[in-house]
Amino acid sequence: MKMLKAVIRPDKLYEVMEALEKEGFKGITVMDVVGRGKEGGIQVGEMAYNELAKTLILVAVEDSHIDKVIDIIIKHVNMGMFGDGKIFVCPLEEVWTIRTKKKELGG
Repeated sequence: MKMLKAVIRPDKLYEVMEALEKEGFKGITVMDVVGRGKEGGIQVGEMAYNELAKTLILVAVEDSHIDKVIDIIIKHVNMGMFGDGKIFVCPLEEVWTIRTKKKELGG
């Protein structure tokens, strides 16, 4: 199992969430974050914006579904512009359900 972390434009969140849910991926964590990519922010006229509003979504995904989830996210957020976002895939060693005090899966 993997933890998929995607940093996306905030205005694309609900489109991504609807697409993921339609394909059966309902568990998602969402956080509002700020940051910047390699470009170091943006310059608009005289104003420099060094930190930009983004949305971070976290989705725990079975290994066999990682490519599908990545494809869904890219399809719904890719505008072909700087700032479209990043997707990080990290190993998930354990998942515990607090209510039942039980481990759901192993590495």
